[in-house]
Amino acid sequence: MRPLAGLGRTAFYYTPLLIIGLAWEAMARTGILPPDLGPSPMQTIAALRLLYTDGDLVMHAGISFWREFAGFASSCVLGTAVGVGMARVDWVRTVFRPIVTFLYPMPKSALIPLLLLWFGIDHMSKIAAVFLGCLLPVVTSAFNGARGVEPQLIWSARSLGTSSTAILWKIVLPAALPDILSGVRIALSVSWLLLVSAELLISRSGLGFLISYTGESGDYSSMFAAILVVVSIGFLADRLFLHVIRWVLRYRDFTG
Repeated sequence: MRPLAGLGRTAFYYTPLLIIGLAWEAMARTGILPPDLGPSPMQTIAALRLLYTDGDLVMHAGISFWREFAGFASSCVLGTAVGVGMARVDWVRTVFRPIVTFLYPMPKSALIPLLLLWFGIDHMSKIAAVFLGCLLPVVTSAFNGARGVEPQLIWSARSLGTSSTAILWKIVLPAALPDILSGVRIALSVSWLLLVSAELLISRSGLGFLISYTGESGDYSSMFAAILVVVSIGFLADRLFLHVIRWVLRYRDFTG
């Protein structure tokens, strides 16, 4: 009964989206919504099916997935290392804290033209845009989490002869893990925003390029279909990662 109850709650939670979709379709069919404002949901779904059948959607989505994963994963690894290092090592904090403080408020999308100039229109410019945009949220969250570890825990471990490496892996990282995962979740949402922005600006492939190309071609049904795919991927990625957080932090009373 519990799975059915959970399914019912989920369906009820997303009922407003269904109502919006049905109202949009009804207004498009009755002419209340002018055609030049965009295709109806059914036209968008038909275009989505055509893009999938032709293979364009799968190809461009695969390229975007590769770019997003490369930039996002590398930013999570390096960002966690730098953030924890800033909290625990003086020279790391001295070197990196001014850089993080200076770059954090900067709109990351402003760097996209510069990255395109440096790396060209191939994969590397998009990966770099995702990497730079995701790096700072992870660094900040890891720093705050590692800095917030109770000193008594570290003092107790040192008094028992625990090495600095063991303290890092067994005390600091587990204690900072909730903050780190929260920062990674923020970075995950930012990653798709920056990737699509970079692909929209100048690219020959990817979901952002597909949106731009179909829009410039006047194929608005396909453009809306590509936008729907991007929104759905971002939403599903966030929901999936939230389940990962709950599983990793299952020893805590975590809700998100």
